[in-house]
Amino acid sequence: MNQESPESLCGESKLSLSSPLGLVAGNGIFPLEFARSARQRGLKVIAVAHIGETSPEIESLVSHCVWIRVGQLGQIIKTFKKHGVGQAAFAGGISRVRLFGGVKLDLKAVALIARLRSVKDDIILRGIAEEVEKGGVKVFSASLLLDRSLPAPGYLTRKTLTRSELEQAVIGWETAKITGALDIGQTVVVGGGVVVAIEAIEGTDATIKRGAELSCGDCVIVKVCKPQQDLRLDLPTIGRNTLDTMRLCGISSLVIEADKTIILEPDETVRAADSAGIAILAVNSSKYIQSLI
Repeated sequence: MNQESPESLCGESKLSLSSPLGLVAGNGIFPLEFARSARQRGLKVIAVAHIGETSPEIESLVSHCVWIRVGQLGQIIKTFKKHGVGQAAFAGGISRVRLFGGVKLDLKAVALIARLRSVKDDIILRGIAEEVEKGGVKVFSASLLLDRSLPAPGYLTRKTLTRSELEQAVIGWETAKITGALDIGQTVVVGGGVVVAIEAIEGTDATIKRGAELSCGDCVIVKVCKPQQDLRLDLPTIGRNTLDTMRLCGISSLVIEADKTIILEPDETVRAADSAGIAILAVNSSKYIQSLI
């Protein structure tokens, strides 16, 4: 894939990483990819993983792993301090549904929420990052260790979008930017020229399935970065699981935001898309999409 260095995108081009690195690990394979990349570079990783979210495989990829429940902010900071961590990254999300159960807020987390007066994802994540940095740990973008995973504008696949699909992608992009600004979700499904599904608490895969059902599979998926997104935290992510869901639903068009969407296992993911006849287009504005029509 052709792409710009994520270091310049995140404003961290001068950041020099040194062991041990801290990792706040969420779900999916993103934390695993981060840990593998760090190990390949000779960097030790101290991970704080979330019970019921993070894959147990993380333990085999890091030097030390502590398991916590969602909301144990104090334990994150304590673990990093204990192991001499000076830099840390967040990788992988936390299921929004889990926020309604299995949460164990410690005193530091309760105080943070009270201070922020919000439970919106972006505000909470920035608040957590600030607390970690107050503890003397610099938070950086996990994408720095996945330097081939942020695509530049253009098609990533052999298959391209039709004129009709591009027109629907414009609708999806503009809608996703509005819903993202409201912290509703990052994914929009457009079919028949109208929005048929918007991601909420259920997650991307469930949104795709709902959109496919309502549009009989004749639709376009658009996934963007929220306008207010802190680029160090919770960037939108796609991978082979996303493509598997699309394939099973009979959807063949995916539009993502260039330079701000992480593609997990990029080579394998693009090959899987080509094999399934799925088009992936990375764009940076609705005007860019319109220029292709």
